[in-house]
Amino acid sequence: MDENAAIEGLGALAQSTRLAVFRLLVQAGPDGVPAGAVAERLGVPATTLSTHLGILARAGLIRSRRESRSIIYSADLDGVRALLSFLVQDCCHGRPEICAPLMDVIEQASCGCVPAPSASGGVA
Repeated sequence: MDENAAIEGLGALAQSTRLAVFRLLVQAGPDGVPAGAVAERLGVPATTLSTHLGILARAGLIRSRRESRSIIYSADLDGVRALLSFLVQDCCHGRPEICAPLMDVIEQASCGCVPAPSASGGVA
């Protein structure tokens, strides 16, 4: 991933509705969520949601597929992994043991098994 792609991905998430959409789709996993259900759950008008979904898709953070008459959206875990990897690629001046907990979270995210945050704000 290059810097421009990372900026586009981070910029796409830097808006409350898009962040909520993205988090909903991450929670849904690979099965995804129909566009209408996303709009309903988040209380967003369909036309507004369409714009947000387009921005997230162009940033490589979500993908869509057609199932019958529905469009199903899901998080693009490869795109998310690429963005997270870009952010930490030069972590800790060549001392990866310092970044090991962070890298573990990224690896777990790539398999869809991210542990819930603990009460202290860290990962349990």
